[in-house]
Amino acid sequence: MKCVVVGGQSRDVGKTSVTAAIIAAMPEFGWTAVKITQHGHGICSRSGEPCACAVTAPDCPYAIDEERDLAGRTDTSRFLRAGARRALWVRTPIHQLGVAMPALQTEIAGAGHVIMESNSVIEFLRPDVYLTVLDPTVEDFKTSARRFLDRADAALVMRRGAEVPESHARIFHTERGVWIDREVVAFLRERLGV
Repeated sequence: MKCVVVGGQSRDVGKTSVTAAIIAAMPEFGWTAVKITQHGHGICSRSGEPCACAVTAPDCPYAIDEERDLAGRTDTSRFLRAGARRALWVRTPIHQLGVAMPALQTEIAGAGHVIMESNSVIEFLRPDVYLTVLDPTVEDFKTSARRFLDRADAALVMRRGAEVPESHARIFHTERGVWIDREVVAFLRERLGV
């Protein structure tokens, strides 16, 4: 199995759009796409809604759902519309992703190519390619993104010519709406051994 992870510095920097663009640019890979969401205290992993189960019911520490609705408004629906063969949504309380990893690994076993939208999953696996999405105009920088920045193989910077944090990663400048270009696709193909 070949694995690409798309992370990013914060919410709303384009991680889902980059993930969907990669899926669409390389449809022959028959991607299994995974969105990982970690939520705060008091949110149910199964429904994503506020409830007490996160505290009182140890039998629901995570949820993994397969998306089947191509017309939906969810990120996982976007992955299907882009051409993913399967799309999964993993939800866990913050700092509890490790509990869900065995079940996730079972779900993706046998997949030829997997693409995951997450920073935190880097703690549990070594993907073939880890891309991080950076937008210098956004001040927020997630702890998980900063923690794994040195493991990124490439950074997609959402402002052409913008300064970026020092990193050994390959830097690609792009912009919203474009997301990736031929150079990024060539880099991914090379790193995936295609």
